[in-house]
Amino acid sequence: MLDQPLIKVILLVGIVGVTILLTRSTAGARHQAVRRLLLVGFVLLAAMAILFPPLLTQVAQTVGVGRGADLLLYGLTITFLGYVAASYRRMRQLEQQNTVLARHIALSDAIRPRPGSTNGSAHDPR
Repeated sequence: MLDQPLIKVILLVGIVGVTILLTRSTAGARHQAVRRLLLVGFVLLAAMAILFPPLLTQVAQTVGVGRGADLLLYGLTITFLGYVAASYRRMRQLEQQNTVLARHIALSDAIRPRPGSTNGSAHDPR
């Protein structure tokens, strides 16, 4: 870790930041504001990388990465991991909601045994 300490610290902080954002509640205006600020920041950084590629290389060399393309790859890797984790979390929430809804529908549509039925069957034998 001694040869490129700054980039390693930046990447680890990025991973920890993504983890913290994903473990927090997603409800509320504050969360929406953070997401919008991150999106605006991403757009600005992407535009700067496109308009001024040497600047990206200078930033990369400052943090201990040889090329700007490598720095971009590292950033996209962290972003991708955050997206995968957020998608997984959202999918789990939807699965839980579907389970609750399916149970509710099953219970509300359940056929009750007729009074006087001797075999306890819920279905009419006719």
